[in-house]
Amino acid sequence: MTNYKSYLIILMLLFSTSVFAQDEFFEPSTLLGGYGELHYNHKNYLNKTSSKLDFHRFVLFISHSFSEKWVFKSEVELEHNLVGENKGELELEQAFIDYHFKDYLGFQAGVLLISAGIVNEYHEPPTFFGVERPEYHKYVIPTTWFGNGVALYGIYKGIDYKLTVTEGLNSDKFSAKNGIRDGRLKGFKANANEPLYNIRVNYLNLQNLLIGASFTYNNATGDSTNIPFSLSEIHFKTNINSFYFIGELGTIRYNSGNLKSSTGYYVDAGYNLKNLLEIDWDFVTFVRYTHYNINKEVIGNSNSNETKKWMIGISIKPLDQIVLKADFAERTIGKSISEKLLNIGIGYMF
Repeated sequence: MTNYKSYLIILMLLFSTSVFAQDEFFEPSTLLGGYGELHYNHKNYLNKTSSKLDFHRFVLFISHSFSEKWVFKSEVELEHNLVGENKGELELEQAFIDYHFKDYLGFQAGVLLISAGIVNEYHEPPTFFGVERPEYHKYVIPTTWFGNGVALYGIYKGIDYKLTVTEGLNSDKFSAKNGIRDGRLKGFKANANEPLYNIRVNYLNLQNLLIGASFTYNNATGDSTNIPFSLSEIHFKTNINSFYFIGELGTIRYNSGNLKSSTGYYVDAGYNLKNLLEIDWDFVTFVRYTHYNINKEVIGNSNSNETKKWMIGISIKPLDQIVLKADFAERTIGKSISEKLLNIGIGYMF
């Protein structure tokens, strides 16, 4: 019996030594970060014009490292300067505990972003082309999409994966105009009866190329409806010899109700003129084509909101964390609506 006690004491000493050795030189720390963007939006539609100047987003990040493995991360966002009746929004878009056990396995719990597409998780202004986020990331993937839940993540042999389970959506709010977007509950006393399941996989072993896919399923319910849906999407992003190519494609399928499917994609092609102009700033010119149709398949309704959009623009970075943007676009909706759009903006992250 004495031997067993001795072995137990030795094991406890070894375990405690390894734990304390890991944190021996670690000091807890708190970090502050954030991002923001100011937009000028001009639209010409049916010989009418409108112009708006909007500080679209002001966001603060707060994170605290308790140890080498335990971290808290959060993001609070104010949209459109002012919160009031039908004005602006104040949202807690992220707030979670992260336990990073090993590179191949980590755990998160709290308010989480859904891992769908490129922009939903990484949407700071210097990280994407165009003054506004791609329209694909409004009507197909409803960025910014977040909810209360848990996640497992990791990287193993070049495979970056994440499995997320969060609150479901309110199917009463689904529509042929906005798809699933208005069904997001955003963590407010959210329905936990029918969880949403999301899995995302990225392949990282190809130099200068990110390629991946995700699948999301939810048996969405509301007070008067039950509409199971699935969202499948693929994405890629590459930067080779000053050339940029980015693309995403997604489809939503609804298993009940009149709306049967929504689909869309966009493709970016850009070139950095930095070396050609012999300047220190990044100076990227780009072109984007976007195509989406929220009510691609609808029972008993032939009205289509199929949208096509061509965009050209520039993205200038004096620093990696600061961007000056401008773009011009022509957008057609259905067969009769045509719009011309001019956007100018400045954004930052830190």
